Amino acid sequence: MAQLAELDDAIALAFAQAAQDIQIGYTCAQLIGSHGQTLYHRPPQGSRGSIFAIRLNTQLGYSLQLGRGAVIAQLMGITTVSNFRVADIAAGGQGAPLVSKVDAYLLSDLQESRCIQNIGGIGNVTYLPPRYHSSWTEKIRGWDTGPGNSLLDLAVQHLTAGAKTYDQDGSWAATGTPCDKLVEQWLNQDFFQQLPPKSTGRELFGSEYLHQCLADAEIYQLSPADLLATLTELTVASIVREYNTFLPHLPERVLLCGGGSRNLYLKRRLQSWLESVPVLTTDEVGLSADFKEAIAFAVLAHWRNLGIPGNLPQVTGATIEVLLGDFYPVYRGR
Repeated sequence: MAQLAELDDAIALAFAQAAQDIQIGYTCAQLIGSHGQTLYHRPPQGSRGSIFAIRLNTQLGYSLQLGRGAVIAQLMGITTVSNFRVADIAAGGQGAPLVSKVDAYLLSDLQESRCIQNIGGIGNVTYLPPRYHSSWTEKIRGWDTGPGNSLLDLAVQHLTAGAKTYDQDGSWAATGTPCDKLVEQWLNQDFFQQLPPKSTGRELFGSEYLHQCLADAEIYQLSPADLLATLTELTVASIVREYNTFLPHLPERVLLCGGGSRNLYLKRRLQSWLESVPVLTTDEVGLSADFKEAIAFAVLAHWRNLGIPGNLPQVTGATIEVLLGDFYPVYRGR
């Protein structure tokens, strides 16, 4: 616990420093939304984790983000909202994905159905129907699709003995050939069969999972490039399979964001799988793919400040809409 406390403090200090540095040359911020660093995420088990979950021998979800919001608020002298996921989880939800409501108001289109596909360590999707439907918000869907960059980054670190942490632009993977048999084997994983709402994390798609993938790949004698190409194919194939299985129909456009949107090889493979559905990035519709997640949590903090619920129950599985985030106001005396 002492080590955990030290880490919690260190993250809060680092985030406060980042918040201070990013404001240099700009008007001082009036509000901070700090997602924190996820240390642990456990989806709910059983029947949607209602308030009677324990009595029914099911289990509420749990998610832990470090970086103390109260400390950030006091160091910065700026009201801070943090710890966004716990309220949704307490209402029986997954606590993820939380960006779907923000996606709806920033990236939906009047005539066109879209999928907003974030590719961070884990992939998550928001399906946005066209807004001309009178009840379009009720048709929004979202969930975690599976691994994003997590397995790729871990594999690069493994293959280079830590000399590299990621495959820039997917250039290394692009020189390899995916092993389709392995991809099909890995897609049998239980998570991909689970109905939304659903969420996951590195607790599943992390180091232990990679080592199992490496063991599975031994009989195929793959080169390092082939292994990276195959892990990339898993990310891409899982996204497309999730669309085909759980969406009412394929979207008319896919917009990528997150670090994986810069992986040119991954983007090409996704376009190949989706054929006629254009695969672009959110940059191309006016929202930075690199900063989109940060923008989303700034909006969620703003909604919390205004008393507006930030979750979508049909996405997270929560029983009700709730205010997201712990609120730490700063009171300035005379």
